[in-house]
Amino acid sequence: MAVQAKTREERMATESIGKLMASMTLPAILAQIINILYSIIDRIYIGHMEGVGANALTGVGVTFCITVFISAFSAFISNGAAPLAAIWLGKGDRERAEKILGNSVSFLLICTLVLMAFFYVFQRPLLYLFGASDATISYAIDYLSIYLAGTLFVEMALGLNAFIICQSQPRTAMFSVLIGAVANIILDPIFIFGFHMGVKGAAIATVISQGLSAAWVVSFLMGKKSSLKIRRSCMRLEGKVLSSVFSLGISPFIMNATESFISIVLNHGLQAYGGDMHVGSLTIMQSIMQLFSAPINGFTQGMTPIVSYNYGAQNFDRVKKLYRWMIGMCFGFRFLTTATSMIFPQFYAGFFTNETELVALTGKVMPVFMAGMLVFGLQNGIQPTFLALGQAKISLFIAVLRKIILLIPLALILPRFVGVMGVYYAEPISDAISATTATLLFVGNIRKILSKEALAKIQ
Repeated sequence: MAVQAKTREERMATESIGKLMASMTLPAILAQIINILYSIIDRIYIGHMEGVGANALTGVGVTFCITVFISAFSAFISNGAAPLAAIWLGKGDRERAEKILGNSVSFLLICTLVLMAFFYVFQRPLLYLFGASDATISYAIDYLSIYLAGTLFVEMALGLNAFIICQSQPRTAMFSVLIGAVANIILDPIFIFGFHMGVKGAAIATVISQGLSAAWVVSFLMGKKSSLKIRRSCMRLEGKVLSSVFSLGISPFIMNATESFISIVLNHGLQAYGGDMHVGSLTIMQSIMQLFSAPINGFTQGMTPIVSYNYGAQNFDRVKKLYRWMIGMCFGFRFLTTATSMIFPQFYAGFFTNETELVALTGKVMPVFMAGMLVFGLQNGIQPTFLALGQAKISLFIAVLRKIILLIPLALILPRFVGVMGVYYAEPISDAISATTATLLFVGNIRKILSKEALAKIQ
């Protein structure tokens, strides 16, 4: 098994790039698309509930702030620990890679306990703070109270699946997502409409589905087919291991956690300057952005371990070819999908609601809100490249620039001058500036990063 695993991993350094990209990224892309259906399908069904669809959709949309924050801790591991494990596999140190996996499991278990306790106690005041109103709060609490019961499933399924991919087994990783997503698609209408449970039914279906995904991932990583195994001896937390994981994982964590804070700021501003209908429009647009981001996230998730492995093996020429593909594909896909949403905004809005007023409002604001995404594909490709190469500080700066330095202040300041549209303007301005900055940083640093001296500094 050890020899077979080593051969399977070494193909990342020897197989033709086109064939390798297809085998590693296509399952990951499909997995991400399927995974995003968890929330998308929930929102489509909820938005079409007779008589209460708009308020129910808005209420569930407000919980997005909390669910994204919870998943940010799994991103700490999937985008921080897994690439680091791939680098050590490339260096030939499997024991170090397994310590990273074991410490990651322990970290996620601790996070689960803390997050569940905190949000169960403070969910009502937080939901009001995040943009809920008296008309939508009951739907938000109904959904979140049940969703929180599945926190462990979220952390394990999303956080550990990347360790399967970094072993060059993307199809196996895809099945973990496929199992849960198919279950969710089947269970949603049964619980929502068949059992007349509404929003609660959507949450129950989600928790059951995530539980199935988590069971698949954990059982695989403890089984014979995994070359990296969850071992009790590796689960004891070690400061050196955690510090290396944190240094690389802090950037994707901030990217995801600040997405939650951004939703808070945007929801609050839209509620204050516009009302429930504007909060509902944001829920729809965020859903569409998630849908467009899923293939990109899958592509970069599949490419990242290839880049990391070859970087660890000092195959720098191969690394150059890989990151050029990654950045080019991300930019092209993001540009095309964004353009369609700006040209046909009401078409996309119609998937989530049949409320004429909400569709019309979304059609008006979506071309503005999405405009910066025309160039954001550059950052979508550059940031995971930095992560794959172990460049935590640069990746962290890019994440902080877009969301904390630019978007949040702009969303707070602009509405004071131009009203509710100022909230929508903040997104494209920050996206365009951040993507431009990321590109300049990449051009200025990549030669220096691709050196034995830079590789030696990664611990």
